[in-house]
Amino acid sequence: MGGDLAPAATISGAVSALAARDITLILVGPEPAVREEIRRQRAQSAISESAVRIVDAPEIIGMAESPVAAVRAKRHSATVVGLDLVARGEADAFVTAGNTGAAMAAAVLGLKRIPGIERPALAVPFPTRQGRPCLLLDVGANPEARPQNLAQFAVMGAVYAERVLGCAHPRVGLLSIGEEESKGSPVIQEAHQQFRGLPIEFVGNVEGKDIPAGAADVVVMEGFVGNVLIKFAEGLGVTLLDILQREIRSSLWSTLAGAALLPVFRRVRRRLDYAEYGGAPLLGVQGVCIIAHGRSNPRAVQSALRVAGEAVRSRTVAEIQAGVAELAASAGGPS
Repeated sequence: MGGDLAPAATISGAVSALAARDITLILVGPEPAVREEIRRQRAQSAISESAVRIVDAPEIIGMAESPVAAVRAKRHSATVVGLDLVARGEADAFVTAGNTGAAMAAAVLGLKRIPGIERPALAVPFPTRQGRPCLLLDVGANPEARPQNLAQFAVMGAVYAERVLGCAHPRVGLLSIGEEESKGSPVIQEAHQQFRGLPIEFVGNVEGKDIPAGAADVVVMEGFVGNVLIKFAEGLGVTLLDILQREIRSSLWSTLAGAALLPVFRRVRRRLDYAEYGGAPLLGVQGVCIIAHGRSNPRAVQSALRVAGEAVRSRTVAEIQAGVAELAASAGGPS
């Protein structure tokens, strides 16, 4: 029931993912509403009893509710029930487009943090002109962070980029208002010094313009800044594509030229569309938890389920646990 377009988009995307991938789905939510939506979409023919299981979760956490209070009060909500399934080993991953704070709180309480990690972080890939994405974290799990939290994000981001995304020797940058180490808030300045002591390839401070340029493979920031950044980029991408379409349709000649370039425009749109990336893994907890955009459409839900499957097959949690332990042993560990 999470997300602006739920449950229609959630179930439609889930059924599409089921058809495209070798997975078993557990739909968690108010069972009557789930079954009615499946019937309404006439999706019953596309799923089998062996491929889909419905787990009743009658309570709903609203997008505006206080995360911790809602998680504690609504133990029968989809967020809490779904993450409990992961904690008990009945599911390999949990995907939600609902309240981000509630998902994070339930993940920390139910799955527990990876030893050595004080706070988990949301990580999303961001397109760059270099062709390979830059991993941004945190993009919303922690509005504020201390220097040691940012150092832990850097460790997790480097491990995830290298061991899951396949980026050899990832370059890690710290987002600030200038390249000089003296720039930024006291938290950023202290974090810069801590980053220097980590066994990662730290390239120093990076500015906002450096992210799409591909100056780093991983960029670390506080969740408030990261959330604003990623949503601004999403809105900018949609606006630029809209302006381009309007200009192409402004005259016959530009329309003809645009028709010839239509395959190029489609490829660009796919690279900029958040729905292609699906969801953000919550790194730092002992289980796979994918948090999708609140406005997720069916394609975004399907992509989020793809990301969840990739995280499970890549043994994301185990790789981060091993990487954090190795880095902590060699560097004394961020604390």
